[in-house]
Amino acid sequence: MTVCVAACVHDGLVFAADSATSLVGTNEAGVAVIERVYQHGNKVFNLDKRLPVVAMTSGLGAIGNAPIHSLAKDLRREFKKPDSKYHLDVEKYTIEEITQKAHDFLYGEKYAAAPKITGDHSLDFWIGGYSSNSDRHELFKITIENGAATVASLCQNGECQIFWGGQPNAINRLVIGYDNALVESLRRVGVSDSDLPGLMETIRANTEAPLMHPGMPVQDAIELCNFLVETTKGFVRFLPGADTVGGEIDVAVVTRHERFKWIKRKHYYPWKLNKLETDHV
Repeated sequence: MTVCVAACVHDGLVFAADSATSLVGTNEAGVAVIERVYQHGNKVFNLDKRLPVVAMTSGLGAIGNAPIHSLAKDLRREFKKPDSKYHLDVEKYTIEEITQKAHDFLYGEKYAAAPKITGDHSLDFWIGGYSSNSDRHELFKITIENGAATVASLCQNGECQIFWGGQPNAINRLVIGYDNALVESLRRVGVSDSDLPGLMETIRANTEAPLMHPGMPVQDAIELCNFLVETTKGFVRFLPGADTVGGEIDVAVVTRHERFKWIKRKHYYPWKLNKLETDHV
């Protein structure tokens, strides 16, 4: 379980995510249950240290025995290999190309070869940044859900918007004014499925909170993303059940001039004992 937030503003892209990782099993009745929650998962990645590109994940924490953060590092290594089919020309590349290579690697290669996953499952892998010789950011999302994969373009040509995934209820309520519980409640009181889309659009037009402005400085976008993740952590903490959103918040930024920069990130080793290391995610 996760909460992840991506903000696209004129200054660049901000990715933020919590660190909780849930292990799900089944009880004697065959019902899925959360067995354990760890608080040190990695969900935001420097996908290529040479480029203004950032990635983030939610959903499945692993494909087979390989954690998603480890697969992201494997892909980063493949980008550099001249003889790899995933090789990336740093002088001439697009974010769409990187996304397609990530799709082929994660889904076509790793997911296809892993033991089949039973039951409902999904994985989102977000990739954002700047194509070579471009001054406009882009954002894509790869989704693997119950065996099928799709690639969605969320932002092109520098469009500005905020997106979130994982466990969205807290942010849905805060930003758009409601979550899926309202939809189900309207169905129960007799609102037809044909009337729901128009009704929900009207409700959202009157309840959505305009928290983000395209021209906001990147520092404010960082604080907004951090606020939304922190709010979700508090929301989940006080709900019944396991704290499936939690741990430290990792935040990364990509801008056209500064490229990839960590804003907040956790380490599992002391920096003073590893002075030659500058990065681990």
